[in-house]
Amino acid sequence: MKRLLFITIILNLTILSAMSKRADEKLVDDWEYNATSPLNDSKIKSMSRSFSPMVIPAPKVGYRSKKMGLSVGGAKDTNNFKENIENGYLPKLESITYEGQFYNHYFDTGLKGDKCKELFCPSYSTAKRKNIFSNREEYFLSVGLNSGIDEKDFKRKKLNLVVVLDISGSMNSSFNSYYYDKVGNKVESKETSTKQKMQIANESIVAMLGHLKDDDRVGVVLFDHNAYLAKPLNLVSTSDKKAIRDHILELKSRGGTNWSAGYKKALKLFDEVKENYSYENRIIFLTDAMPNRGELSKNKLFGMAKEASSRGIHTTFIGIGVDFNNDLVEYVSKTKGANYFSVHSSKSFSKLLDKEFDYMVTPLVYDLELKLNSGSYSIAGVYGSPDAQLSTGRVMKVNTLFPSHNDGEATKGGVVLLKLKRESNSSKDSDISLEVSYRDIDGKEYQNKQRVEFSKKDEYYDNSGILKSILVSDYVTIMKNWLIDTRAGCNDKVKWVMESPIAIMKRSMDYPQKHPLYPIVSTWERKSCKLQVSSGYKKLFEKFKKFYVKEMSILKDDSLKRELTTIDTLLKQKSVDIVVDSNKSKDDWQFKQ
Repeated sequence: MKRLLFITIILNLTILSAMSKRADEKLVDDWEYNATSPLNDSKIKSMSRSFSPMVIPAPKVGYRSKKMGLSVGGAKDTNNFKENIENGYLPKLESITYEGQFYNHYFDTGLKGDKCKELFCPSYSTAKRKNIFSNREEYFLSVGLNSGIDEKDFKRKKLNLVVVLDISGSMNSSFNSYYYDKVGNKVESKETSTKQKMQIANESIVAMLGHLKDDDRVGVVLFDHNAYLAKPLNLVSTSDKKAIRDHILELKSRGGTNWSAGYKKALKLFDEVKENYSYENRIIFLTDAMPNRGELSKNKLFGMAKEASSRGIHTTFIGIGVDFNNDLVEYVSKTKGANYFSVHSSKSFSKLLDKEFDYMVTPLVYDLELKLNSGSYSIAGVYGSPDAQLSTGRVMKVNTLFPSHNDGEATKGGVVLLKLKRESNSSKDSDISLEVSYRDIDGKEYQNKQRVEFSKKDEYYDNSGILKSILVSDYVTIMKNWLIDTRAGCNDKVKWVMESPIAIMKRSMDYPQKHPLYPIVSTWERKSCKLQVSSGYKKLFEKFKKFYVKEMSILKDDSLKRELTTIDTLLKQKSVDIVVDSNKSKDDWQFKQ
């Protein structure tokens, strides 16, 4: 009997070992990139069509749901702005955006109870105040971005995901230095204190691939001055994950840069993917992003990204390093289904992905349009949407809303803020009609109509959410106006004398696009600019800090300390008054043999 039992155990172990071996044999190391020789395109393997759409199940009886929120596409952080300041550089203008700064915070959207049953339910809050610098009366309307989707029922769609990685020579430089400083003016290097951009990018990709499921498909494209298919678009379940991980971590930078070639090679991997609205096709493009304006043309990087969106292929840009060119990526973030992140470190990015990977690859609402009908008010400014310049007078537009975390009381980045202009001949008791239209991922259109009115009080806030969104937007407005003024004296031929503190304060809260230098100050430079603060802005920051601390104490919100830390850093800078002489010639040739 014991002998029979022993034989049975041995036999079972042998069978299990054989099964394990056969299972291992199914895993394929389909990595094709060889750093010593460029490769031709590989044939994409045939793909199964068994797609699984995201559904919103009916809530269970007796279950208290925790609803998701929504947030605007485009910038999902302002890490690049913060990193530049901490490393002594003047950030670029679009390194800080309203939607990016909003996404650093949670907002009470003003929706009471479990009232939302739809994919998207806008809620409205109003506020009235006196501006601290101009003493002008100001009217605000916030749009809360709510959803009826229960967080526990949310399931992202399967992915056809192609990762495009920049392996050009600039990726060999330090994360906290400007690559083109080495080519142009000699500057003090801080490279010994940080990782190379290439290493951070490789580690970030490995962290990202760890969030893929067996029924997802993933491909990898690399580019320097050419483009290379590193991994065909195949099922995750058939891939040798450990081998692919090791290949990625071994990648080294080399050669020049051809962004368009990399993106074009990625698009080819989708040629055999049939259109299906229940399946997400996405390109994740990692680069230190230093392309020029030529990449905006139809056949170049950002032109192709817009065209790809119309085919149902969406793009996420991930910027690596302090010299990441947000100005260009902000352009493409206005495209339907697009968003972008700036990597602070591979460790922090990995933590972000643990919470948000499924959200960052799942657009839910398209073509959101808000129409404001009122004889008393018009839209003077939009804060929190990359499409703000399209939103004038009576209409606000947002291309894409993505799912966002809700902690039970507030939503991460869950607002868009409108500043309204009150007409001089308006009646005090007039109300506002708001009509919202949007499309879901299947193209079905929805509408929502509501009415709101302002209180007769001289100053008030409907809730903490609109107070907080106004405070954060004030911060962004001041920072953007400071950047426009200060960048006028860096690498640009612009005649501009920094104004007196009083003059600066009077316009510091004005919408940045109304700044006289906004249309002409170049924000596309590659070299760094030294961090500097004029005496006028130092006085402005001092006054704003007092106001900010007061409002922060009312809100009792520690997350607002992030902005306060940056204000304190700027206040510690030695005052430098800026005078720009447009008649003074400058040799801005950067190439050295």
